[in-house]
Amino acid sequence: MQIREMNVGDIDLVLPLYIEYYNTYEDSCWTEETAKKRIKQVLTIEDSYSLIMKDDNDAVCGFAMGYFKQYDDIIGYTLEEIVIAYQCQNKGLGSLLMATLEEKVKDAGAACIELQAVNDEMHERFYGKAGFGNAHNFVMKVKWFE
Repeated sequence: MQIREMNVGDIDLVLPLYIEYYNTYEDSCWTEETAKKRIKQVLTIEDSYSLIMKDDNDAVCGFAMGYFKQYDDIIGYTLEEIVIAYQCQNKGLGSLLMATLEEKVKDAGAACIELQAVNDEMHERFYGKAGFGNAHNFVMKVKWFE
């Protein structure tokens, strides 16, 4: 297993995984155009930092995307996406990718990792196992337009 920093040149490598995972298992409706735009947005944001994971046959198993965020007294890391191919799940690869990401962003000066997650059992189990808890001092707000 190899994990390395991901860049814009890797978009076409992760695009099929992104679309397949979200459309098949998360009931989304990503197209190649919308997914490519989303991935590029995260990879080109200022202070972006992302990782790609490949197996020994050079096939993409997963990736994580996010960016460093400056606060008044600390630097945080915002994890936007972590995707593990469905056939690679429940083998410890997501945990390996998350642990590697934590180590790398901590070494780069981040004091924490922040993320938003779907409120379901699978995500609660994965992030709970990685030591993430719910923030009690923040509530996500949204206003939908008709």
